[in-house]
Amino acid sequence: MKINKLLVLALLTSIFITSCSEDSDDNPVVPKGDYENGLIVSHEGNFGQGNASVSFVSDDFLTVENNVFSNVNGAPLGDTAQSITFSDDLAYIVLNVSNKIEVVNRYTFESVATINSGLVNPRYMTISNGKGYVTNWGDGGDSTDDFVAVIDLATNTVSNTIHVGEGPEYILEKGYMLYVSHKGGWGVNNIISVIDTTDNNVGTLEVNDAPGAMAFDSNGNLVVLCSGANQYWLTPAVETLASITRISTNNSAILDVMEFASGEHPSIMTHDDDELFYILNGEVYELEDSSDALPTTAILDVSSTSAYGISVEDDTLYVANSNFTEESDLLIYDLDSASLMETIELSIGAAKIYFN
Repeated sequence: MKINKLLVLALLTSIFITSCSEDSDDNPVVPKGDYENGLIVSHEGNFGQGNASVSFVSDDFLTVENNVFSNVNGAPLGDTAQSITFSDDLAYIVLNVSNKIEVVNRYTFESVATINSGLVNPRYMTISNGKGYVTNWGDGGDSTDDFVAVIDLATNTVSNTIHVGEGPEYILEKGYMLYVSHKGGWGVNNIISVIDTTDNNVGTLEVNDAPGAMAFDSNGNLVVLCSGANQYWLTPAVETLASITRISTNNSAILDVMEFASGEHPSIMTHDDDELFYILNGEVYELEDSSDALPTTAILDVSSTSAYGISVEDDTLYVANSNFTEESDLLIYDLDSASLMETIELSIGAAKIYFN
């Protein structure tokens, strides 16, 4: 009798396990689209030629597709893809010369909407509390018409504008505050605008000349790369010191100003985990969030490339190698061994690298 009971129990257990297994098979993970689990690369293309594009590279580097937007939608993307901002299932592609934003599904790249009014030389975008905010240089001949466009994301239209100083560039959000670096557009500026989105009040902080790339470090502070003025074509030439500046997001106090030597002008920066990476004179440097002094030794030499954009994830460095006269390369480096892992050919004018 005991043996029979054991046999029945074993049979029921087997049926239960099989049933659960079959249920699992009936609910497989459905891919969101052809362009998930990989890198999205924006391409500026050639200024004025309308050949901006987007490329996709799968995580295993085996699948590469150029001209994703036009392949999916049967139409050109536009002129000079300056940046891409992601939110939920959407991607917002900011096209500087075309004065528009193409809104697509980030996983299928099917077109959702086009925002093509109310923008004048748009640059970068962020999303805060259900609204989009886009930096705009305005007319190149007018240093007083620069603004941040406020986007109604429900209707994909510009609903308001916020006047700011000349040459607004990168824009980041934290809570109800926006931080805008003012590289200066066609000139040179030296401010960070701090915008309270509850009332659109604008305050400013002075930093070294030509603030551009920004990131939040692991302590929640704002880190700004200031390239410094390098106007060698003027008579006399104008040159000022570059810096990496840390700013508290609690009270907007400047915490650290780490200045570079005269003649050094880094312009590319990214952040990952608790480390900052930047390129100076063809070499990659790593700055820990806990450090208050610039590193003296590079971790990688990329001087043989035309590095135009970088991103870092999981100790892997991705470099957009672009000289705008021929096809670009995506160079992939292992930071642990400081060695080149992969070289992937992409379309002309590769610029920004995003993880999708």
